Amino acid sequence: MPEALTIQRFSGAALVDYLDDVARLRIEVFREFPYLYDGSMGYERHYLRTYVNCADAVVVVAFADGAVVGASTGIPMRAEEASFQQPFIAAGYDPARVFYCAESVLRRDYRGLGLGVRFFGEREAHARALGGFDYAVFCAVVRPPEHPLRPSAYQPLDRFWEKRGYRKHPELRAHYAWKDVDQAERTSKALEFWVKSLAP
Repeated sequence: MPEALTIQRFSGAALVDYLDDVARLRIEVFREFPYLYDGSMGYERHYLRTYVNCADAVVVVAFADGAVVGASTGIPMRAEEASFQQPFIAAGYDPARVFYCAESVLRRDYRGLGLGVRFFGEREAHARALGGFDYAVFCAVVRPPEHPLRPSAYQPLDRFWEKRGYRKHPELRAHYAWKDVDQAERTSKALEFWVKSLAP
């Protein structure tokens, strides 16, 4: 990793100074396929307050010469919306034992430098330090292969996630609505969860 790149973890009130930077990154990066998210600063600030208000949440921030170029978030599943907890409850998991790795966003110029690996490692280390979690999970949007906005060179991240020890669980599926860049209204999207055991 280049010397100018640094990574730090923040929780609680320490996040406040970085919320707008993380919000802008989410809007920028999630416009890309497969999320195609047409976001707004107002919504992002509201969404990210969840992490400020949860003492056990974490935001991992990547800096390049002091500027925020990437961020990754994590929060106990028990602090997430009921729609995200429900698939786990239905499958026999205890949401209190699940740590949710919500998202990772990274500016294009800083991809391929190992920051994605660090993001997963830092969030899992945070969950282990808290204690009481059996699983780390995240979810990915489900898009059809023939989606009109799918770039011809698009490569899913499945192999990267599998190398991190995660396995796809299609039976664990939630739905969430947002406005796509090519749509006029919000529509519901399917999200599939990936699961990793945090057992030593």
